[in-house]
Amino acid sequence: MLARIKRLRAARERLEDEEAREALTGAAPGNGGGAHGRTVSEGFVELRSALGELQAVDVVLRDLERGLVDFPSLREGQEVYLCWEEGEQSIGFWHGVEDGHAGRRPL
Repeated sequence: MLARIKRLRAARERLEDEEAREALTGAAPGNGGGAHGRTVSEGFVELRSALGELQAVDVVLRDLERGLVDFPSLREGQEVYLCWEEGEQSIGFWHGVEDGHAGRRPL
């Protein structure tokens, strides 16, 4: 999971590259901004790909900066989310669908 989060962060950095964004703003319409356009485009494609991978395994990204993800699950017959945050050794918390991170409880 941590590797996917790191990929998402790297992709976001390419999208937020100020030099690339400024060059694209000044680029003539239709030329894509050359190397800078490629930087931003690759960042977008990578971000989209990594998010798609998470969705394919039913992982919900809640906060990229914190590395917070939820995993849909059932607990005592109710829909809940298992919750993991970067730095935690394993999935050790859960919360109700409406509760969010603030409602985390130990498993």
